[in-house]
Amino acid sequence: MSDDQQNDEFRQQALDYHANPVPGKIEIALTKSADSAADLALAYSPGVAEPVREIAQNSENVYKYTAKGNMVAVISNGTAILGLGNLGPLASKPVMEGKALLFKRFAGLDSIDIEVKHRTIDEFVDTVANISDTFGGINLEDIKAPDCFEIERRLIERCDVPVFHDDQHGTAIVTAAGMLNAIELQGKDLKEARIVCLGAGAAAIACMELLIKCGAMREKIYMLDRKGVIHTRRDDLNEYKELFANNTDMRTLEDVIEGADLFLGVSGPDLLEPEALKLMADKPIVFACSNPDPEIKPELAHDVRDDLIMGHRAL
Repeated sequence: MSDDQQNDEFRQQALDYHANPVPGKIEIALTKSADSAADLALAYSPGVAEPVREIAQNSENVYKYTAKGNMVAVISNGTAILGLGNLGPLASKPVMEGKALLFKRFAGLDSIDIEVKHRTIDEFVDTVANISDTFGGINLEDIKAPDCFEIERRLIERCDVPVFHDDQHGTAIVTAAGMLNAIELQGKDLKEARIVCLGAGAAAIACMELLIKCGAMREKIYMLDRKGVIHTRRDDLNEYKELFANNTDMRTLEDVIEGADLFLGVSGPDLLEPEALKLMADKPIVFACSNPDPEIKPELAHDVRDDLIMGHRAL
């Protein structure tokens, strides 16, 4: 079977999975009996008045009498969906439902996806902050940089529940853990490692900041966006990219990847050419994390280098 045939088959499997036997991946289930008039009298009027009174007297009782403590909101505006870009809130819904599925499957947490239309950061923050008391936690997802940094900061200040931006922190934690293991296996020293990061969005910046906390040297990190290497003579950088501006004459991926020990891709498909991979140092580490398609296909990377450790999103 050719690669195109495999891709077509997987695409149809994915569509069928989401459509059948009912559309979507989550549903609401009851946790109490609702079979009799007596049950309904307890669940709703008049019995529901009793927990209402208890919560009114002490707001902490909401965790005793409602599902708030086991409920996470997964919220997006669809401005940075996977590696597909700004496709809008509605197109982000399958991803947000998928995160709700993961919360339930692996943590036993109930989760509701919420897709927000807005014109400004202020509107988005107001919307989320105004509904945050409904939930025990807020999981932000697929929000473009640099907006995501400001949105998360403001919501942490305004909300009384934990706020977490998965594209920053979730990706960074998993990536850093994998890279630390790979560095050890390759016999390298993170403090001495030359690192190339292709991509300069929320995930890229968060991954590099966490690697720095783990011991990487900021001056040995070369970050690239759509315009090439982020360097000190550029005048188009936001405050987050400026943290990774190198004082260098190098401008292209080929320039900075020569002799590099570690490559992280959080950009787009097929952007790491085999010839560029050949320029990396001995025993390189390549994490091609673009979703759904990696910066370089694993089989191609292994054909070019037999001494690398390759990380990527697996089917």
